[in-house]
Amino acid sequence: MPHKIGFVVVSSSGHEDGFSARELMIHAPTVSGWRSPRFCQFPQEIVLQMVERCRIRKLQLLAHQYMISSKIEFYISESLPEYFAPYQAERFRRLGYISLCDNEKTGCKARELKSVYVDAVGQFLKLIFHQNHVNKYNIYNQVALVAINIIGDPADFSDESNSASREKLIDHYLGHSSEDPALEGSYARKSDYISPLDDLAFDMYQDPEVAQIIRKLDERKREAVQKERYDYAKKLKQAIADLQKVGERLGRYEVEKRCAVEKEDYDLAKEKKQQMEQYRAEVYEQLELHSLLDAELIRRPLDLPLQPLTHSGSPRHQKPVPSLPQLEEKGTESQFAETFLQEKPSSYPLTISPQHSAVDQLLPATDPHPKMNAESLPYDERPLPAIRKHHGEAVVELEMSDANISSARRGGMSGEPEPLTEKALREASSAIDVLGETLVAGAYSKTWSYREDALLALYKKLMEIPVGTPKEDLKNTLRASIFLVRRAIKDIVTSVFQASLKLLKMIITQYIPKHKLIKLETAHCVERTVPVLLTRTGDSSARIRVTAANFIQEMALFKEVKSLQIIPSYLVQPLKANSSVHLAMSQMDLLARLLKDLGTGNSGFTTDNVMKFSVSALEHRVYEVRETAVRIILDMYRQHQASILEYLPPDDNNTRKNILYKTIFDGFAKIDGRPTDAEMKAQRKAATEEAEKQKKEEIKALQGQLAALKEIQAEVQVGINTAFTYTQGGKAAHAEAMGIPDEHYLDNLCIFCGERSESFTEEGLDLHYWKYCLMLTRCDHCKQVVEICSLTEHLLTECDKKDRFGKCYRCSEAVLKEELPRHIKNKGCNPAKPEKLANRCPLCHENFTPGEEAWKAHLMGPAGCTMNLRKTHILQKAPALQPGRRSAVAASGPSGSKAGSKIPTPKGGLSKSSSRTLAKR
Repeated sequence: MPHKIGFVVVSSSGHEDGFSARELMIHAPTVSGWRSPRFCQFPQEIVLQMVERCRIRKLQLLAHQYMISSKIEFYISESLPEYFAPYQAERFRRLGYISLCDNEKTGCKARELKSVYVDAVGQFLKLIFHQNHVNKYNIYNQVALVAINIIGDPADFSDESNSASREKLIDHYLGHSSEDPALEGSYARKSDYISPLDDLAFDMYQDPEVAQIIRKLDERKREAVQKERYDYAKKLKQAIADLQKVGERLGRYEVEKRCAVEKEDYDLAKEKKQQMEQYRAEVYEQLELHSLLDAELIRRPLDLPLQPLTHSGSPRHQKPVPSLPQLEEKGTESQFAETFLQEKPSSYPLTISPQHSAVDQLLPATDPHPKMNAESLPYDERPLPAIRKHHGEAVVELEMSDANISSARRGGMSGEPEPLTEKALREASSAIDVLGETLVAGAYSKTWSYREDALLALYKKLMEIPVGTPKEDLKNTLRASIFLVRRAIKDIVTSVFQASLKLLKMIITQYIPKHKLIKLETAHCVERTVPVLLTRTGDSSARIRVTAANFIQEMALFKEVKSLQIIPSYLVQPLKANSSVHLAMSQMDLLARLLKDLGTGNSGFTTDNVMKFSVSALEHRVYEVRETAVRIILDMYRQHQASILEYLPPDDNNTRKNILYKTIFDGFAKIDGRPTDAEMKAQRKAATEEAEKQKKEEIKALQGQLAALKEIQAEVQVGINTAFTYTQGGKAAHAEAMGIPDEHYLDNLCIFCGERSESFTEEGLDLHYWKYCLMLTRCDHCKQVVEICSLTEHLLTECDKKDRFGKCYRCSEAVLKEELPRHIKNKGCNPAKPEKLANRCPLCHENFTPGEEAWKAHLMGPAGCTMNLRKTHILQKAPALQPGRRSAVAASGPSGSKAGSKIPTPKGGLSKSSSRTLAKR
């Protein structure tokens, strides 16, 4: 069985510092590979020596993303005793060459993976690199090779195997079979089977330590299968699948760590290292619990032998490489293998030199493993063929004639396909009656090229059927064609599978409309093929999975199929517990995609069937399936809102213990514009803390203000005779005119509005200030009582919310900052005049006569401010002041406290400025 062959680099024509050709001997995510010297002479060459004389079956090369050679030639030699002596180049036998893409369409960000199938014997392999492709990144005209992989058999073992195979074939035809026939056809017995663990893509995206463990577990799995320990083999299979994802993640972490080190971001490098160690420990512990891992397997890559492991085959199902029996000519080593040309190839065949042994074509290199996150890397890790298939372009260069190509397509076998067996005759009898035995025999042939040709011939035959053919004949032809299409959809060869899809599309979109067949025939085509196509969406080959899923989506949107509403009914069938992971993921992905394309209105999708399916998918064992189900439920809620809640459990604490339902209900809240449960808890906690903090501050402020009030009142009583100074004659005259003794003049008097009342005791004045005084007002933002004349200054300098206000340069008033730009832009404010020319009222926004006495007339007079809400019947009761006599109230009135004093209220005390103002009074 072909396996990975170890090699060493014996010579190279040169290399850049730090990029020696010996780097090619290591396969890991962080390898840099070989680079030629800057501005080197071409061609450049590298010579590899394999660990033993081998029969090479497959070569894999991973090219650099922008240092790309235009052509690479391959030479092989049996021995190299005098290689360094001149004129020894003839010891090498030329195999052929491959051409590499210039990578312009990917912006030189993708690596190209080439897989070349060969059949050559030797121990030394020489690679010759020709002139590089020119691009803006390759400024030194270098060529590079990131990795090379050699797969083959030891030459002696291969010869013995071929001899044994011929003997077994003779014994078989003579009826002498000494071995158990039940083992025939298994992967372990196939001489041309190549394990996916030997693929270059496996090592280049796997952590080296995990890769070695996977190989050991795969070895144990094969031993378990041979001993018929199937339960243990099943556990090992699942462990290998999980470890592949683990290895890819660890490989990605290693690359990110290496990038961080190069950028000297050592904190990030340390974080990645700890993350790797923790993740690795958790995985190993989990495997130990299942008795799948022991200390022998957990060895660091440095403790492992440098020589790659020998054969590590795997019985896992994988699409085999299509091949045909090779021709052997007596006395020559010339052999021809099939050249596999697809309708839309995504990579290039190896160009053949006629004078040398032929080399198999290059199959598209598909990586069966998930790729690393390209955003976190300095380059795109995806192989180029996987990207080029979107463009549908390829360049095929062959040094073979058309006749040789035709011969290669038949694998060297001329003539008709083999006759049908009795079983096939019984199975396809109806199709034979309609399409003929020759065409059906080709569709049943063991040679893939005959099967493909049969489908293409059927395609041409259906296209040429004239209009007007009897309906019964058209119907029979369609049924027979669908029978062959259904069989071809199951084919493991990609080109046959793609040909079947092409034929099916033509039948639905052209054949049926052209001949005006009824919808029943379209329904027959869909019902017979969709179940098989859905099965292929769970295939082990990523390419077939994607192709099948895309075709189902495309077919569901055909106008001939869309009205039948058949495909949606298949997608909402409950997932089977034993279905494969790929199949479940593909079905969920298809459902999500088609829901966006078709919706739930007259499409086959209904709220009921989609929600029942999605809710049941929440219990699936695969995380990706559950995640997609959550996304579908949220999309359905956006369309149908409350009706979706009927299919879900109530939104309570018990339900939210399930993380999936918590995610769903939080998603509903975001769609409705409501805060999520976590946000509501955070808001409630913040509000509680703020209320407690504010309450403590208010209590503290109230205590301080009450103490200040008592102190101020005591000072007023003591210094009442010294606070105001009048002339003796004027004071006596005024007191006599008022009929009040001189020492009791300020008793029961409001010093702001001048009103006197018997009810103006200590508590009565507080109530008067708080509710009725026309010269005062309450601040809407801090609830303090301030003089109207100083309200603007209070809002800008003293108010608790002063940070929210700004001053308008035009009207000089305090305006909320969030409204200030609009206020200034509208120019609706009345411009203020200088203080010496006019006073400015913050209530009515009008300018009026300057001076201290003008405030009382504006705020209390009947023709004054119209926005003073306290102007009531008290205005008529207020004692009039004689204009020629300035009383103590006028002297200490509002104009005397323009610094923005606050007045004590039942709910609050005085600020420091208020204390000073009243002290003066």
